[in-house]
Amino acid sequence: MVTYYAHSLENQKQKDWQRLKDHLLETAALAEEFGGKFGVAALAHAAGLLHDIGKYSPEFQRRLRGDSIRVDHSTAGAQLAVQLYGQSAGNILAYVVAGHHAGLPDFGSPQNASSLAARLENRNLPDFSAFEIEMRSYLDKPLTRLPLTPSRRNPGFSFHLLIRMLYSCLVDADFLNTESFLNLEQHKLRGGYDSLGLIEKRLDEFMDAKLKNSSPSAVNRHRKAILDNCIKKANNAPGLFTLTVPTGGGKTLASLSFGVKHALRHGLDRIIYVIPYTTIIEQNAGVFREVAGRGNVLEHHSNFQFTAQEDDNWAQEFQGLKLSAENWDAPLVATTNVQFFESLFAHKSSRCRKLHNIARSVIVLDEAQMLPTEYLKPCLLALRELVVNYGCSVVLCTATQPAIAAYLPEGLEITELAPDPPRIYQDLKRVKVTDLGERSDEQLTGELSNYQQVLCIVNTRGHALKIHEKMKDSGAYHLSARMCPLHRSQKFKAIKQALSNDEPCRVISTQLVEAGVDLDFPVVYRSICGLDSLAQAAGRCNREGHLAYGMVYSFRPEKHGLPKGWLSKTAEVASMVMRGGQDPLDLEAVKKYFEMLYGIEGANLDKEDILHRVEERAKQLAFPFNEIADKFRIIDDNTVAIIIPYDDHCEKLIDSVRFRGVTSGLARQLQPYTVQVYSYEYAELMKYRLLTSVGGHYLVLNDMGMYSQVTGLLYTRDHILVNDVLIV
Repeated sequence: MVTYYAHSLENQKQKDWQRLKDHLLETAALAEEFGGKFGVAALAHAAGLLHDIGKYSPEFQRRLRGDSIRVDHSTAGAQLAVQLYGQSAGNILAYVVAGHHAGLPDFGSPQNASSLAARLENRNLPDFSAFEIEMRSYLDKPLTRLPLTPSRRNPGFSFHLLIRMLYSCLVDADFLNTESFLNLEQHKLRGGYDSLGLIEKRLDEFMDAKLKNSSPSAVNRHRKAILDNCIKKANNAPGLFTLTVPTGGGKTLASLSFGVKHALRHGLDRIIYVIPYTTIIEQNAGVFREVAGRGNVLEHHSNFQFTAQEDDNWAQEFQGLKLSAENWDAPLVATTNVQFFESLFAHKSSRCRKLHNIARSVIVLDEAQMLPTEYLKPCLLALRELVVNYGCSVVLCTATQPAIAAYLPEGLEITELAPDPPRIYQDLKRVKVTDLGERSDEQLTGELSNYQQVLCIVNTRGHALKIHEKMKDSGAYHLSARMCPLHRSQKFKAIKQALSNDEPCRVISTQLVEAGVDLDFPVVYRSICGLDSLAQAAGRCNREGHLAYGMVYSFRPEKHGLPKGWLSKTAEVASMVMRGGQDPLDLEAVKKYFEMLYGIEGANLDKEDILHRVEERAKQLAFPFNEIADKFRIIDDNTVAIIIPYDDHCEKLIDSVRFRGVTSGLARQLQPYTVQVYSYEYAELMKYRLLTSVGGHYLVLNDMGMYSQVTGLLYTRDHILVNDVLIV
């Protein structure tokens, strides 16, 4: 009898290759285990059995033996799924099987060769009849009814996410089984995490020590009350929660305590923190590692890098966590809004592998006011699905709670975890906000110079440069994204030192300083902005409560208005709310702000019409997965990363890229030296030969005269070209 194989091993005899039957059965068993978490075990098992049946063809077996031929090995399983299970379950399986390598396809039409519709009609497939002999009997397991509670308004969305989840079960199972055969040593590095029970024990010990050493201040009493209430409500049934706590109210540890205890109480698998900025992720992940143990915390974002001075045990733990970034199997995950939400709408296997591990998780959306407004409706619908159909609990955690109640899908009620948010806000109020009206640059710099220590946050890099230029001789510091991350870190350290030593410290910054940066100024000036941004700016004022009240001044620049678009819109809405005379950071004012903002946005709460694209042909289960993934982009790809050779270490890394090529380790180590430039700036920098391509992948600034140790990269539209000479 002929033996069919799934994978070959280089320099190994054919008898040592992976048998196709073994691969299908093992992949099916693992996919079934994953799908069992949300009731699709039978479907997932069938997907595992069907995904590679095209490899039973003689053509594919010749390919394994060295023939350089291309063989379609996934369409056969998609067609058989429809034949065996009919249009409904069959089409669901067909998407998953057909896309397990190339990505979930659009259903499309038979005229488009890459569409699922065309592939289901393709009659030019290799002969895979040997599958019938060896494997057909394993497909007799009946498919149970889908355990789905579809959304009444958007039923197609429920089925479309189910397909993504099922796809995740298959592609992760397929990858893991293949890896266990082809690279067993790597496979052994996976898993091995501590239990949530052990993590809870460490968390309790950590919190007991922290509370024992804290002073009996009003702030700490409120932190304790918030923590106790979160622990008490961890017994609540899984669902949608809010944690509305002012900056400094201890929401990170309170939400972690809720997450761990809630997960244990209800048999959930992990806690996932979704955070808008990498600076906040790095800060919070450091706390999580201290509490839970460093090998149990996955940071999944572009800036995370391995530090060579760590010990050997950490090196092994790091390798395991690096693999965990592929499928999020760690007990604690800290990631970005972009990574989390784009994965939920992705179609490629590399982005979708993790989805089944999002099911049965506690998801904490930190700084929830940063939910992407232009995709608010599809994001909220995705959260509804995770809560209703995938056993998740979601916590919206912020000081400025977005007014989303009117946009929540049916069947979701919100439970607040903080004991009394309005009272907590009043008791923890540490700043007073004053609207100064319009200020010229001369007025502004004059007022800033009167303060020994002050933070001024403006809306554009150009304005920050101008204000800093006028104040550079008065102990002024400049902060912007034109400085590479390592440079910014050094500046933050110098600023903290100056604040601690009571030295002159006048900081001129763009909005980046609002992203979870732990600075404490007695006075903060903020160029007109949305109330959520104003609250973030206020979080850098009197942060530790050393003053009765810190002063926050909102102002409208005379010559440097707001950039067109979103910033201008949020600022105008904030101005309307502030004209009412109430405290703009009061919870009612914040609620009014978001209600007005969302009301003005209207259709722009789903700017790419994602929901319509999903529902248009939903009755036929005809979904445009590829198209949706292309449209759902939280950050437009209109910037280019360039490397700043900021120090000798960076120069050595660049040399390594030249001689060794790009590796994941080098890529991570180069992250602290990157600056993002707009596409038009990139074109000009290339035109004047200010960038050099290294390793076919990186663009390196080749003239450090274009980089200031004070303000970072100098090239902006404020530095003009005169007769083809760059004037800086």
